[in-house]
Amino acid sequence: MKLIGQGKVKDVFEVDAHTLEFQFTDKISVFDKIIPSLIPHKGETLCRSSAFWFQVARSNGIKTHFKELIPPNMMRVQKVQILDPSKITKKSNNFLIPLEVISRHYVAGSLWDRIKSGQVKPQRLKLKANTEVKYGDKLPEPYLEFTTKLEKVDRLLTKTEAMKIGGLTAEEYKEIVDAVLTIDGKIAEEVEKRDLIHVDGKKEYAFDEDRELMIVDTFGTADEDRWWDWESCSKGQFAELSKENVRQYYRQQGYYDKLMEARRTGRQEPKIPALPETKIKEISDLYIEMFERITGESYR
Repeated sequence: MKLIGQGKVKDVFEVDAHTLEFQFTDKISVFDKIIPSLIPHKGETLCRSSAFWFQVARSNGIKTHFKELIPPNMMRVQKVQILDPSKITKKSNNFLIPLEVISRHYVAGSLWDRIKSGQVKPQRLKLKANTEVKYGDKLPEPYLEFTTKLEKVDRLLTKTEAMKIGGLTAEEYKEIVDAVLTIDGKIAEEVEKRDLIHVDGKKEYAFDEDRELMIVDTFGTADEDRWWDWESCSKGQFAELSKENVRQYYRQQGYYDKLMEARRTGRQEPKIPALPETKIKEISDLYIEMFERITGESYR
């Protein structure tokens, strides 16, 4: 097989003209930076979690690019083209839509940062103007955002921008939104059995040869999505049971603020430091635990 791409998390091989193989690595990235540390077992847990959700999606009538799982950390998927966004039209087919869809069900992460800074007002979240929004609040309805996919640093898009970049009709845009909400409903229903709360997550889509929408890449893992423990939340505690745990570590170390300042001022971005061994072990254990709680399957 031919290696055709290496991403932040996985390596991509071409099997044939219609099939790709994803090899999930133990690499980890935050803030669009690859950390110079490997997390044992991470790749396998993400691969198997993704395969689990692809099968759930398929059983609910949602088309996916998933073909087969090759244990322990590989899967084969339908191949699509990566087109230059400037060349995408409403007639293009068999291509990755260069967008990420972020669905939020609770106040957390960057949404909380933007609420505190006043960038996101309560009205945008379908709340009354004078509502005091607090971290961990359940949103009255899912809050969806579209960002760029193929740019160096993801940026938020308006609906008009997303439709233009993705070459989407209004109907196709709505189809993506409806598919995200359907999948998230199934995710919440499944993980509730194991006292997990699905806080937010990202999804990616493509069109096949007939321009039918299909969900691609990975979703519903400890990398793409945020999870909280139901019992802890009932006590007002919001322990991060996902890669967000690592993001919080770099925030506490002061790295995040330095990185954001460099990006705001156009200066050279600081290199991201490696994780200490104790943190690597902690995160590895977390990925294994979350695979079991997300899927209900035993890791070994």
